[in-house]
Amino acid sequence: MMLRPRWIGALVLCLALAAGFAALGQWQLERAIESGKVIDAPSETVLPLAQVAKPNGPIEEKATGQYVTFTGSFVPTDYQLLEGRLNYGTAGWWVVAHVTVQGDDADGHPVAMAVARGWAADKATAESVLARLANEPQTSQTIVGRLLPTEAPVVPTDKAHPTVMSTMSAAALYNLWTGVDGTDVFSAYVVERTPPEGLVKIDSPPPIQGSTLNWLNIFYAAEWIVFAGFAIFFWFRLVKDAKEKEDELRELEREPAARL
Repeated sequence: MMLRPRWIGALVLCLALAAGFAALGQWQLERAIESGKVIDAPSETVLPLAQVAKPNGPIEEKATGQYVTFTGSFVPTDYQLLEGRLNYGTAGWWVVAHVTVQGDDADGHPVAMAVARGWAADKATAESVLARLANEPQTSQTIVGRLLPTEAPVVPTDKAHPTVMSTMSAAALYNLWTGVDGTDVFSAYVVERTPPEGLVKIDSPPPIQGSTLNWLNIFYAAEWIVFAGFAIFFWFRLVKDAKEKEDELRELEREPAARL
């Protein structure tokens, strides 16, 4: 039955269709793989702060983790300690500062920025460094660090020490800083790349690179494979139906002969 010329011709046609469908499926799969390229954010290239972020609003996702540089001065009276900050898995203290960003980095007028200067394993060391930094003159300098989004404030549980902080919240720090009423503020903070003497550099790895995958192309690829399989099944079903019909006709022809 299957060796008849018309069914062989039909098989060749169905195989050609199946091959075409398979080729289309492979093409769609290649498109999906090509679109799944790694999103490479050039976070390790130091960029001007003004090019990356603006005050009074959240920073964009692409700016998260970006190394930035800007000109500013540390306000001696506004140093704070953050407790319970992990550095390579060890809890310790951050020394954080209020920086007045100046010049082009602040659109021409002063803007407040929170900066995490470094980490200490114990409170005594952190307080010693803080006291030294608070006595340094307020001079303009270039600051380089990794820009990160502000953290949510946490209400202190120790009522005896209501100003103790554990999160790097720009909003909470702003309420503790002096002379900032009406001043714009960055809704972010910077982890200083080179900590001052006495502090350890804060572990601040670059953001994890992501990738995208076009699931629509994968779905189309699967559809074409199904179509290819259906082409072969369609030929098989046609041959089977034709054979069953011929068998029925032969059976009907034999019945009258059997009665005679």
